[in-house]
Amino acid sequence: MTDQPRTADLGFARLDVDRAARTGTPEVVFAGGKTPAETVGCLAGLVDAGSGVGGEAFAWATRVDAETAAAVLDRWPDAHVDPVARVAWVGTPPPPVGEVLVLTAGTSDGAVAAEVAATLAASGVGCRRVDDVGVAGVHRVLAVAPDLAAADAVVVVAGMDGALPSVVAGLTDRLVVAVPTSVGYGAAFEGLAALLTMLTACAPGVLVVNIDNGFGAGVAAARIVRSVGR
Repeated sequence: MTDQPRTADLGFARLDVDRAARTGTPEVVFAGGKTPAETVGCLAGLVDAGSGVGGEAFAWATRVDAETAAAVLDRWPDAHVDPVARVAWVGTPPPPVGEVLVLTAGTSDGAVAAEVAATLAASGVGCRRVDDVGVAGVHRVLAVAPDLAAADAVVVVAGMDGALPSVVAGLTDRLVVAVPTSVGYGAAFEGLAALLTMLTACAPGVLVVNIDNGFGAGVAAARIVRSVGR
């Protein structure tokens, strides 16, 4: 009989402390909807169980608000907190390998791109950002074509009409992870228009995640890079 994956029962949560060994990505705490104390408790449980990659004492949380960030820093004064990405982690992330190029269509997409970048850093994958290269001035994205060829994967973050991923996918043989954002005027329907544009992209090789899901895009890109490395 095979050993069952370990869990840590906190009463209010059951932590999957062996997820990193199975998937390469540890369980990550989604702080939205949790109290600061619950988020801190989950992080502590993951750290104590050595749930990071290779059994390291490392854990991170997403969608961390200011109150929760303060609670994390009160418990671990040396914790890393990124208020723009709304990410916090305890411990030291793995050393970076490879490189993912993260493009944004506009400055308003920056918070989601920051979540992508923080997720890559926490996953031990290198990241470089190039901001504000939307198709309203298409020469801007054409100018970064050499950077696309040098990356292991590309993440494109865009709202409004969400057209940038299709343009990028037509310029590179790298997989493009597209992140629609809830940026735009009324008919953008809080990111739905961008999501549908990306799902119906005419250029192949575009992988689409959910609206504002920088975390999901970062994990997908990190797994691509690690697969290339293997």
